[in-house]
Amino acid sequence: MSDENNSDEITPEVISKDVSETNNLSKESKYNDNIEKTSEDLSKLLDLEKQKSSQFEEKLKHVLADFQNLSKKTQSDIEHGVNSKIDEFMLDFIKIYDDFIRAKEVISESKINADGLNSILKNMESLMQKYNVTPIEALGEIFNPNYHEAISIISDSTLDDNTITKEIRKGYISHERIIRPTLVEISKKDDDKKWLKLLVLT
Repeated sequence: MSDENNSDEITPEVISKDVSETNNLSKESKYNDNIEKTSEDLSKLLDLEKQKSSQFEEKLKHVLADFQNLSKKTQSDIEHGVNSKIDEFMLDFIKIYDDFIRAKEVISESKINADGLNSILKNMESLMQKYNVTPIEALGEIFNPNYHEAISIISDSTLDDNTITKEIRKGYISHERIIRPTLVEISKKDDDKKWLKLLVLT
């Protein structure tokens, strides 16, 4: 009888073992909770870093685009500045060239030997070719305000309106840039002076 009672009796060792197991389960549960929380925190942190990285990448793209645009603009400004200086030089050069052409005409009329002058003109024309400076075609062409400047008009019913009948001063172009427009005389089927004023203003 005493032995049966003893077998059902809860001993301190059993209690201690149960408490220990309970504590272990509690610790394990807390550990698992901590791992889960840490994993969530890491996931949030990773998402945040991805977002920051994406924002940084976008900013970098904008900076690179701005730099490329600035580089192109700077290059364009440099080219424009150089071309402007070349055009200014060529315009002054063409004025001198015009003077030599007029001098040649006077010498030719006077029947004086113009070999020396012709040699100078040939050298000047070679320099103009080097910089791709070419005359603007005008005589017989239809007036184009981008290339021509009308300063005179004649009435001629046999010609189409705006036909250039005379070059008063030759114009020049270089790489599609107008160095100097050609001064011209144009035709009109009827002598309308108002039309001339409108054309010149254009």
